[in-house]
Amino acid sequence: MSSYEHLVVERHGPVGWLINNRPDQLNAMNAAMRDEFAVAWKELDADPEVRVIVHTGNGRAFQTGVDVSELADDGVGMERYRESVENFDIHFTAWHQQVWKPVITAVNGICAGGGFHWVADADIVIAASDAQFFDPHVSVGQVVAIEAIGLMRKMPAEAVMRMAFMGKYERMPAARARELGMISEVVDPPERLRERAQELGETIAKNSPAAMAATKRALWAALEHGLTDACRVGAGHLVSMWGHPDQTEGPSAFAEKRDANWLPPE
Repeated sequence: MSSYEHLVVERHGPVGWLINNRPDQLNAMNAAMRDEFAVAWKELDADPEVRVIVHTGNGRAFQTGVDVSELADDGVGMERYRESVENFDIHFTAWHQQVWKPVITAVNGICAGGGFHWVADADIVIAASDAQFFDPHVSVGQVVAIEAIGLMRKMPAEAVMRMAFMGKYERMPAARARELGMISEVVDPPERLRERAQELGETIAKNSPAAMAATKRALWAALEHGLTDACRVGAGHLVSMWGHPDQTEGPSAFAEKRDANWLPPE
């Protein structure tokens, strides 16, 4: 297991937890934290005991994007990221790291700016009832792009545009985020967020890891293609499970009224 300065990695039964841990900086992502994400996602994805991953934050914010103080003070600013962004080597989310286990983002408190990367790139997003969402990029002279483009797949374009252009001057509450499809569940009281995320994770973990991985590949691939091509790719992932032991075990467990004994994740 790797050690981390700015993240906490935990396991609770079949659920792995990746926790942002710069609470005094509202979990803003400095350069070191950015690199730790790449390692942490892969660590949890490779652990055969982990079947679902939950991502959340310590303190009163989930994530507030790039650490603007670091950009202002070190004389390098955004230039340190130029090559990686130009090469689209954005390695700090599960999607960019090709994590094929289900990923739940549990938004506690403030989610701002680059924090939307983990909202856009998760499979399921839930939020505490006191969560707030806003994108201050244009308010600090930065461009709204990759994370907002991802959000436009799951919520109305105008809602994304409004958030982009309002910058730091308007905050979206959790209830409105759910109405717009950004998140699927509001957890009240907020203190129950992690408990609820663990419940969801444990429920999802009851299913076949192999079938869920193939399902995730098929559904995410559909976002890259038109309808016909997406269905063809999906058919390939569907057939890939045929002959897998889990396809025999599932019906047997159902008929025998017992829990299935799935093969561990590969």
